[in-house]
Amino acid sequence: MVFSSNIFLFVFLPIFLAVYFLLPFRAKSAWILTGSYAFYGWWRFDFLALLFAVTLASYLVALGMVRAPEFRRRAWLSAGIVGNLAVLAYFKYANFGVSSFNTLVSSLGLQPFAWAPVLLPIGLSFFIFHAISYLVDVYRGGAAPTRNFIDFAAFIALFPHLIAGPVLKYNLLAEQFRSRVHSFALFGQGSHRFMIGFAKKVLIADTIAPLVGQAFDLPNPSMADAWLGTVAYTLQLYFDFSGYSDMAIGLALMLGFRFPENFDHPYISRSITEFWRRWHMSLSSWLREYLYISLGGNRRGRARTYVNLWLTMVLGGLWHGANWTFVLWGAWHGSLLAFERWHGEAGKNASARTSKPPVLAMLGTLLLVMLGWVLFRAESVGSAWTVYRGLFGFNGLALSDDLAWQVRGSQVAVMLLALAFVFVSPSWSRWSEALNIKKAGMRFALRSAVAFVVLPLFALSVLKLNAQSYTPFLYFQF
Repeated sequence: MVFSSNIFLFVFLPIFLAVYFLLPFRAKSAWILTGSYAFYGWWRFDFLALLFAVTLASYLVALGMVRAPEFRRRAWLSAGIVGNLAVLAYFKYANFGVSSFNTLVSSLGLQPFAWAPVLLPIGLSFFIFHAISYLVDVYRGGAAPTRNFIDFAAFIALFPHLIAGPVLKYNLLAEQFRSRVHSFALFGQGSHRFMIGFAKKVLIADTIAPLVGQAFDLPNPSMADAWLGTVAYTLQLYFDFSGYSDMAIGLALMLGFRFPENFDHPYISRSITEFWRRWHMSLSSWLREYLYISLGGNRRGRARTYVNLWLTMVLGGLWHGANWTFVLWGAWHGSLLAFERWHGEAGKNASARTSKPPVLAMLGTLLLVMLGWVLFRAESVGSAWTVYRGLFGFNGLALSDDLAWQVRGSQVAVMLLALAFVFVSPSWSRWSEALNIKKAGMRFALRSAVAFVVLPLFALSVLKLNAQSYTPFLYFQF
């Protein structure tokens, strides 16, 4: 089940919320778990067993870890992490490993290995990361191990973040499962945030999506074709994923939970280091805390710091998908981060120390990010190379007839509006925050005006949803 579907909007969510608010607080976690399992099982009921097994194993390992003597606690942690990673490796990377192996042996004239492809359970990468964060938090003393299995299972399966994040650390929600506030005001804020995310996904990302596919499928794209497709994908990915995150944060607020923000206007970043502080912030935080620091962080000298940065991003790229394109995308960002660190432009004041004018720094960073998105979107390294040849004009400059007849005016208009949103919304956010502090009357007028705009957009999104085909979120595949 996905948020942008009729079954979720008009059946699952109303029933779930009605029962949730009728139940006493002590029964809410059990209902969250029931609803989340129904939400997940709607896609493939049999994979619920895998979700339950990962949850139960992680719960038992954490209990075993805290009861074990000090010298054995690390062994318990290692067993828990290896077990979770083994599940991830089998379901997500076995096909990739066998395919790569068969390509190699076939090139040597040998018989390829017979293999039945493994189906990837939706959301696997996310609930495995949630389970690992719990084990590490307990091991480090950052969170007490819970004795309440229902609360823990509800944390792992909580449907707003189950299948596409945000990637949450257990210690952020542990206390909220024990105590949280429910109010009309909070529910209203959550509904408003959900509607904004829904409109971003359906009205912008889904409108641009066909154009992206058409541009990336061209066998010999011109420079205009390739840049149009790359800009369109840059916008589609942002509005699709940030829209999903808005919906997840909004749904959590309706239930009284507070999720951390996942995006902070990433396309105005003035360095790649700043970009990763603004893009998919929950994953960046997870990789830094549980992978980069575990590799040694910056504690083992400058050279090792560069290697750790690079390795963290390569593994982060591989986490996104079992394909060499994601490995290269991670290596691209890891190399840029290491270079910035080496060049003295990383760290807390990276943006302030850059010698470039802010606008040039921002445009330069955006260009590097867009070049990386080509790898992220392409189905193979060969396909990405085809697009890169187009970007640099190897197949002509003008928009090709093969693409021109497929571009609709509505798509161009939506792209222009999306670009305006990307670059104007940071100023709007700063202005509205200042207004929140200074003038209560203006604050009320501003919120009323925004609500006046959001409600019709949400209604329009629902109408569009009913007129278009099924369009899952891009991050579901991860």
